[in-house]
Amino acid sequence: MGLEKEGNSKRTASGPPLDPQTPVLRISQLDALELDSALEQLLWTQFTQCFQNCRPGLLTPVEPELKALFYLLLWRFTLYSNSATVGQSLLSLRYHSTSSSSPQYRPLSSRQKLGLAILTAGPSWLQERSHRLLPCLGLSLRGAFSEGDDSLLQQGLHNALTLVSGFTKLASLINFLVFLRNGRHPVLAERITGAQAVFSKPNVVRDVTYQYMNRELLWHGFADFLIFLLPLINIRKIKATVFSLFGVKSSHKEGAREEKELWKECGICGEWPTMPHTVGCQHVFCYYCIKSHSITDAYLTCPKCGAEAGTPEVVKMDVQL
Repeated sequence: MGLEKEGNSKRTASGPPLDPQTPVLRISQLDALELDSALEQLLWTQFTQCFQNCRPGLLTPVEPELKALFYLLLWRFTLYSNSATVGQSLLSLRYHSTSSSSPQYRPLSSRQKLGLAILTAGPSWLQERSHRLLPCLGLSLRGAFSEGDDSLLQQGLHNALTLVSGFTKLASLINFLVFLRNGRHPVLAERITGAQAVFSKPNVVRDVTYQYMNRELLWHGFADFLIFLLPLINIRKIKATVFSLFGVKSSHKEGAREEKELWKECGICGEWPTMPHTVGCQHVFCYYCIKSHSITDAYLTCPKCGAEAGTPEVVKMDVQL
C-alpha cells in the first residue's frame, strides 16, 4: 500500500506520461526552428556590440568558430539538459527518441544529443570556413588547382567536396518535402539521429480563438485594400487643391509682395531654386524637383496654386546692376 502511494506521488510530481503518438503541427515545429535561429542571432548581435568600439573586423577571422561556440553553449544548457531547445520549450515541445520501438516517451541519449549538435553546427561551420580550408588543401575558391605534383589528387578531392555538398543540399530538400507530407523531422539532422518533436505536456493544442482570427483577417483585408487603393490616389493633386482653396486668404498687398519674392524659393522643396524652372505659372522650382515630379506624375499640377503644369522651362530673369 505504501509503495503504491509512493509510485502515485512520483507520477504526479513528474506529470502525466507523454504520448509520442500525438502528432505535432508542422507549423509548431517550424516555429520552434525559427525561434532557435532568432535566439542565436540575438545572442550574436549582443556579443558583437561589446566590440563595436574596437578595431573594425576584429572578430572576422574567428567569426565561424565563435558562432559554433555559441551554439554549443546553447546546446549544453538547453538540449543536453532537458532534450528540448529554447524554441521547443516555448511551444511545449521536446525531442523523443525514435530508435526504440516502445510506444512510451524516451528522451534522447547522450550520443543522439551530441550527433544532433555536430550535424547542426558542423555544416554551418564548414560552409563559412570553406574559403580558408580549400587553399589549405591546395585548391582555390573557383576550383582552380595550385601547381604541384598531386594535381590528380587535388582534382579528385575538389570533385568529391562538390559532390558531397550537392548531395547534402538535395537530401535536405527531399527531407523537407517528406516532412511536409508526414509532419516529422523538418531538418535532416533530426532524421539521421532519430529525434522527433513531441508534446512535453499532454493535450497541448495551439487553439486560436474566433475573435482573434476575425480581428486578424479584418486588419489583413483592410491593409490589402489600402495597398491596392493608395497608388491610385493622386496625393499631390489633392494637396494642391486644398492649398488653392484655403491658401488664398491673404491680402492684395501681401500677395503682391509674395509674388515678387517667389523666385527666391522652390515651390516643392522650399529652398533656393537650383537651375530655376517654371511650368507656366508664377511659381519657380528646382530643375530636379519639378523634373522628378513630372516623371512620376503625367498629369502634374503646381503644388502651390494647383494650375496645370506644362513642360518645364528655364526661368528668364533680367538683372539690373
